[in-house]
Amino acid sequence: MALTRTDLAPDAVTSAAARSAQAPQAPAIQIVPLRALPVVAVVLVLLVTAVAGNWLWAIDFFHVSGGALWTSIDLFLGFVIGPIMARMSIPARVEFSKRLMPKMVVLMPTLVVCTLAAGWQLARHLGNLSTAYPEHGWVIASMIVVAVMAIVAIGILEPANLAVLFELRKPQPNGELIGQLMKRFIYAAGVTGAMQVATLVIMSRLATG
Repeated sequence: MALTRTDLAPDAVTSAAARSAQAPQAPAIQIVPLRALPVVAVVLVLLVTAVAGNWLWAIDFFHVSGGALWTSIDLFLGFVIGPIMARMSIPARVEFSKRLMPKMVVLMPTLVVCTLAAGWQLARHLGNLSTAYPEHGWVIASMIVVAVMAIVAIGILEPANLAVLFELRKPQPNGELIGQLMKRFIYAAGVTGAMQVATLVIMSRLATG
């Protein structure tokens, strides 16, 4: 006797369920990439050691390298990655965000801490914080610009970053919301990058003043 479609339905359902169970599950998005934490810990320990030991060359290294990376990343995100993402489809933005945003969670705060802490110690060592310093006004201007950049980085960039990651962890992420959050992140990075250029001008003035 020929089998009817009704007779085949349970087997088809069972087969589909088996294939679904065997399908590989996408790995969960990590808010904080655990592999990067030891590297961050080493960098911060070296920074504290340099400050505690009053190693001027090491403090200068942390300030210059941290500031250079901070500036470069902000400019790259704001003026290179931003326009590219604006032309990407929503699924492509989601996939790109999955790979970029976890790294930014640990990278940007580390660079901000290294740059600001080393910069303050460097200015203290060189006597730039004294009101008697001839270029004291430029130092104050630099502090104001850097303070605004730090507020943008910690108060806007990082919350937008975390919001994207939490959205990506949902079973069905909202691609449109992720796109809006990424725009906020990229635009804030661009503004910070532009302010970094102003900081470079001030630092150049102080170095040759």
